[in-house]
Amino acid sequence: MKNKTKNNEDMIGALWKSANKLRDQMDAAEYKHIVLGLIFLKYISDSFLEQKEKIKKIVTNPESDYFISENITDINEKDLEDRDYYTKDNIFWVPESARWETIRNQAKQSDIGSIIDRALGELEGKNRSLKGKLDKRFGRTQLQEGRLGELIDVISTIGFSDKQKAGDILGEVYEYFLGQFATQEGKKGGQFYTPRHIVKILVEVISPLKGRVYDPCCGSGGMFVQSESFVNAHGGRRDDISIYGQESNPTTWRLVAMNLAIRGIAADLGKEPADTFARDQFPDVKFDYIMANPPFNISDWGGEKYESDPRWQFGRPPVGNANYAWLQHMLWKLRPGGQAGVVLANGSMSSNTGGEGQIREAMVRGDVVEVMVALPGQLFLNTQIPVCLWFLTNDKTMNGRDRRGETLFIDARQLGTMDTRVLKVFTDEDIAKIQEIVQSWKTGEDYEDIAGFCKSASLEEIEKNGFILTPGRYCGSAESSVNEEEFLSVFEALTSQLKNQREISSQLDSEIERNLSALRGSS
Repeated sequence: MKNKTKNNEDMIGALWKSANKLRDQMDAAEYKHIVLGLIFLKYISDSFLEQKEKIKKIVTNPESDYFISENITDINEKDLEDRDYYTKDNIFWVPESARWETIRNQAKQSDIGSIIDRALGELEGKNRSLKGKLDKRFGRTQLQEGRLGELIDVISTIGFSDKQKAGDILGEVYEYFLGQFATQEGKKGGQFYTPRHIVKILVEVISPLKGRVYDPCCGSGGMFVQSESFVNAHGGRRDDISIYGQESNPTTWRLVAMNLAIRGIAADLGKEPADTFARDQFPDVKFDYIMANPPFNISDWGGEKYESDPRWQFGRPPVGNANYAWLQHMLWKLRPGGQAGVVLANGSMSSNTGGEGQIREAMVRGDVVEVMVALPGQLFLNTQIPVCLWFLTNDKTMNGRDRRGETLFIDARQLGTMDTRVLKVFTDEDIAKIQEIVQSWKTGEDYEDIAGFCKSASLEEIEKNGFILTPGRYCGSAESSVNEEEFLSVFEALTSQLKNQREISSQLDSEIERNLSALRGSS
């Protein structure tokens, strides 16, 4: 299994390098939609052809209810492409103009961009769920002539491997490319891409096994993909959860639709892309699980328009910062006993600007803050702002023991491993450590406070700290496990290293002085 994973990683990395070589004078933000759009087109075409092969076996099997003839040559091609054969298994019906081989055969034509746009339009026309969700910009690409055809050739290399479903490997490609584009785009890319390991923490802690899952600012849909993976890993069924998402950016709204379609994940993304505060696409729906990474500290969220909004149960959020608007919107959308996990900037735990301190106090007194997790820096591709995780619930008597009046604080700043010189990631072991602490605290089974890492605090303790929710205030420092002998050994080694470095520095100073004297002499 490890070899297969490694082979996939090598293939995906090589595919990225091949595709990225073809990008000439085009921003990653633009090129991203060209590449991901083609990957999507490749996927649905592969899925259609795979289903067609299954249909051939069914209609030539005398024991099948759909039997036509044992000889495939006696069967009309149109009979094999009856829409019902595809839609019954949630396979998109792909008109011939949009099939990959058709596109590939025309890849070297000068108008290939317009050909793809027309194909996407026909695809939308045949599949209602895709209507308005495919990005038809190929005819306007700024790629050099012939480059789009070369890109099609590169993407043609993705497909079935070792009897693995095309959707699995294509899903991995899609996610990898999203991450790479986020790296290249910097801040702009990070607005819609949450690192997978951070999403996994939210999913593992909340454990969305059955019910409605909602993300009010869903970006590229990472929360949904991980939720589906979690259900599958725990023996559940795909239809055990229903997925709802909202996204205001029209381009990103299309992106998440394709990302989920590639994995065969059904989701309600609302009738249109829309601002969550202004036009909630699910006004009458409450959710079992909410997971989100809203944009940090946004000031232009239109807060002045929502003075008496019923969502502000704990106080009106400041007009200049949407952090507490997001938190309260999610609490408003929870069903009784529901759970929410939110990524926010660290300032949300302690800020008093615009009445945030009073809102935070009301939330603590209202007993809706369940777990606070401080994370290390360098986790995001687009920002160095330190972040934290808020876990909220409206009923602490559910999903475990009665936890009323208690809040768990976790200081995870010492966890994580540097993946590159500038980026840190959480390993599966790190994520499991956080999840296990939360679970043991919720159930009361074998939970203990750990100095420097976790602390279960009462309302009185939080009140003494002025309702500041920074975990470091509660968890304290880890107890030192270094004895005197170990300390002296380390101290001596460091002293010796310092002495050596000073000697090297002195030698370098002398060498520089000699070189400067020689230069002065020659002049």
